[in-house]
Amino acid sequence: MRVLRAYSLLAAVSSRALKIFIDGASRGNPGPASVGVVAQDAKGVVIKTLSHRIGTTTNNTAEYSALILALQEALMLGASEVEIFTDSELVARQFNGEYRIKEDSLKLLFLFATHLKKGFKKIVVKHVPREQNKLADAQANRALDNEVFL
Repeated sequence: MRVLRAYSLLAAVSSRALKIFIDGASRGNPGPASVGVVAQDAKGVVIKTLSHRIGTTTNNTAEYSALILALQEALMLGASEVEIFTDSELVARQFNGEYRIKEDSLKLLFLFATHLKKGFKKIVVKHVPREQNKLADAQANRALDNEVFL
């Protein structure tokens, strides 16, 4: 008897494709930090926003935390295909295997993100200019301004 893991079963059941914009923010480096996530359906309709303060950390850690939160949320929403947009060139290129990961703390976050990647039929992480990531940036700043904790 073959046992399917929960994430495999979820991905097999759903064919939902999502576009997700993510941003991590840190006021100071390290400093008070937050994440913002905006999930859209294939037509660009916003279906979910997340905005959380994550304590004191670096900007790169906040960016990775946003990626992990986005992947978790996509799985919970039943997505099988995900296109993620980030203004963090570092996160996009490390996730796609174009850059090495030098910081030990980021290696662990990368491990979490790549583990979640297994729950999707297709996943793409793209770097976009900051101007194209305003919705996620607004969510991250909302968390810092309002002290919404994860």
